[in-house]
This record gives sequence, structure tokens and C-alpha cells, in this order.
Amino acid sequence: MTGWLKIVGLGPGPEDWLTPEARRDLAEATDLVGYFPYVERVPPGPQVRHASDNRVELDRARFALDLAAQGRKVAVVSGGDPGIFAMAAAVFEALDDPDAPPAWHGLDLRVDPGVSAMQAAAARAGAPLGHDFCAISLSDNLKPWDVVLKRLRLAAEADFVIALYNPISRARPWQLGAAFEALRTIRAADTPVILGRAVGREDEAMTITTLGAVDADQADMKTLVIIGASHTRLVPRANGQPWVYTPRHYRG
Repeated sequence: MTGWLKIVGLGPGPEDWLTPEARRDLAEATDLVGYFPYVERVPPGPQVRHASDNRVELDRARFALDLAAQGRKVAVVSGGDPGIFAMAAAVFEALDDPDAPPAWHGLDLRVDPGVSAMQAAAARAGAPLGHDFCAISLSDNLKPWDVVLKRLRLAAEADFVIALYNPISRARPWQLGAAFEALRTIRAADTPVILGRAVGREDEAMTITTLGAVDADQADMKTLVIIGASHTRLVPRANGQPWVYTPRHYRG
């Protein structure tokens, strides 16, 4: 049996947001490898499930590559898109190791894209990513906090819409507040801010506020934060929560 490894994006949550390609690869896989909550999201089937903790990405990647080299059909699962702050980079990092077994490089390996968290939150809010934007992870587990702050400030000065991943957690309770404070020194207080929590799931919550009013306590690790650019606009609608969009023509 010829093994393969597919790195599969599950999307933010709803089954409707799972691509046909991802659905097919999950059905054909003999083994599922991933972080506990993501493995649990895959519908029950005959696959052998190998779930692990959140901070063992490289170990998980090496384990999956070994399984595939043994002839197994392995699906490594990630929430959202696997290439955005997720498992695809971990798999390629394992492959890039000088000591990586030669058999790994001969594998049939593919990344199945998925709907990202920022796409899902943006769609619920309107079209805030309609002009130039960037994505920054606030986690300082894998990079220094001063690098995070530098990138935030430069992105704000360049007038990008900014999507913030990994905004806050029990282990990192202060970083989001510090990020807001840094952005307030550059962006206007009335800059639109979107907080998309658990988008697409039963506990979904969308909040539209401003940079001057937003508080870090309004977010958790299930939240995707989008900070508007200088020309991001609000369009009123009947339910009281406006649409948010960034015009394609720059009006900074």
C-alpha cells in the first residue's frame, strides 16, 4: 500500500464550510492526526485517531510523516486553513530538518486549503478585508513580544486592515490589551473593530465596536479580531449592528 499525507483544513466549524476535497481525503484516510478538538470535529468513521495536545506540533508532524512512510493514508487536521498559523508549516518544518528520513521526501503530500477564521469573521461582518490587509498572531510562544509589537505598529502605520489571531488566553492574559494600547497611539479612536467569536458554531457572537471602546476582556481564544484601516466604513442595517467594509479604492 502506498502511503500519503494530506494536511486538511476543517474550516472554522460548520460542516457546510468543509471543502469537497477535504471531505474526500478525510473519508479515504486510514489515520487522523491532530489537536484533540479538531480530531473530535471529524465525523465518526473507521479511521484510527491520534489526538494530542496543542503545543506538540512538531512531534505531531513527525509522527504523521512516519505513519505515512509506513504506508498509511494520513490526514493531519487543522481548524480553519492549515497554512495559516497551523499544521502545514509544522509538517514542512519537520521535512526541512537535515536529519529527516529520506522516505519522508518521497511521500505523496498535499495541503487541502480551508476557510480561514479571518475569512469567516469578515464574511459575517461584511467585507472588512476588501482592501490590503495582514494577519498577525499575538502569541509570543514562538516569537518575542517586541517583534509582535513592531509588526503591529508597522502594519498600523502602513494602514493595513489587521486580523489578529490567538488574541488572548489564560497563559497570555495581557497581550491583547497591550496590542490595543499600541494601536491607539497610531489609529483613530473611531476605527472599526470586529470581534468574531466562534464564528459558524452554536455559540457564535459578533461584536462591532471601535478601537477607542474595545476592551480585551471582550475576547477569548475563540475570537478573531479585525482592526479596520483609516478608510474602513460602516453601513447601517435594520438590526442595529452595521455592516463593515473597506472600499477597494484607497481613501486614507
